[in-house]
Amino acid sequence: MKVNPSTYKGLSRPAYVLEENRLRQNLRLIQNVAQTADVEIILAFKAYALWKTFPIFREYIHATTASSLSEAKLGLEEFGSLTHTFSPAYTDYEIDEIARCSSHLVFNSLSQYDRFHERAKAVQRGISLGWRVNPEYSEVETLIYNPCAPGTRFGISADKLPGKLPADVEGFHVHCHCESGSDVLERSLVHIEEKFARWFPQLKWINLGGGHLMTRKDYDIPKLITLLKDFHRRYPWLHVIMEPGSAFGWQTGALVAQVVDIVEDHDILTAILNVSFTSHMPDCLEMPYHPAVRNAVTLEGQSPAGKKHTYRLGGNSCLSGDWMQSWQFDHELQVGENIIFEDMLHYTTVKTNTFNGISHPDIALLHADGELETLRHYSYEDYRSRMD
Repeated sequence: MKVNPSTYKGLSRPAYVLEENRLRQNLRLIQNVAQTADVEIILAFKAYALWKTFPIFREYIHATTASSLSEAKLGLEEFGSLTHTFSPAYTDYEIDEIARCSSHLVFNSLSQYDRFHERAKAVQRGISLGWRVNPEYSEVETLIYNPCAPGTRFGISADKLPGKLPADVEGFHVHCHCESGSDVLERSLVHIEEKFARWFPQLKWINLGGGHLMTRKDYDIPKLITLLKDFHRRYPWLHVIMEPGSAFGWQTGALVAQVVDIVEDHDILTAILNVSFTSHMPDCLEMPYHPAVRNAVTLEGQSPAGKKHTYRLGGNSCLSGDWMQSWQFDHELQVGENIIFEDMLHYTTVKTNTFNGISHPDIALLHADGELETLRHYSYEDYRSRMD
């Protein structure tokens, strides 16, 4: 089926639609940064894991990063390469298989390292081990996404590190960003080097984590490349790794929903959709943030009083709070018309759930030639199998 991405006319059921042209644009930019700055940029599955699109990714990148056994197996079996793996805590019943799937394995604590490092090396010869370290600095304002907040469960602070690292610890993993700009990286590097540069001569690599939103329109790419080249000049022996997730999927597609009813209470109009915020767009409620809706004006923080064609958008679940307000359209909404939520590929498809048994949106790929391919259609059996 040929589809016009401006309207997605012809879709009559909800679907996440990934646009190949937009994805390739992001991949080309990321590839250029990696080559120009001489760093390795890999895909973080926690933000994007649509494995049927991995053949496209493999044209531009060569590795992925995992945070669980399932993600590590996905990287090995579907992407086709060993993963860079980090978990807050490995378990006795998974560590061997995780190590089998991994080229790099990062430990979150000294106790986890003591417990599992020999087992990991026995399972995967040549595996590169590292420690996650906590720079005790982050500019992430939303607490739920701040990995360096006081009391964090992530990483080892500098005061807890031994002066001489164990011989098999080859790298440090530092993560302190979330959809951040290169200016934030510049300030973060000051703290990272101040805290940990004394150990750099003992290392082979440093992983600067995710949250580098280099595909955002206002991101300063030249500054990023300069920062990374300068870092190389200071520490030429260190292989630099970055593992963004959102940057790959940023603005690559939409969640297309349909209006199924319009209800009114106390002069408030709500368009009820065949998707759910809590089930299909959970970050909207968790962060929270108001998603952009195509051809509508977001009235976040504004009173909708007196504004024509203004609606709350309500999800199709029994959760009372499964709605957000408000959006102003240029016309009166009608049952059956599409509501298009922009930028809904990253941190959505990986976090959806089957609460209330609501029909899950399809996952579709809009090819460069305009042909729409349904990659996955969900059914009752998917819901039932989770309850088995």
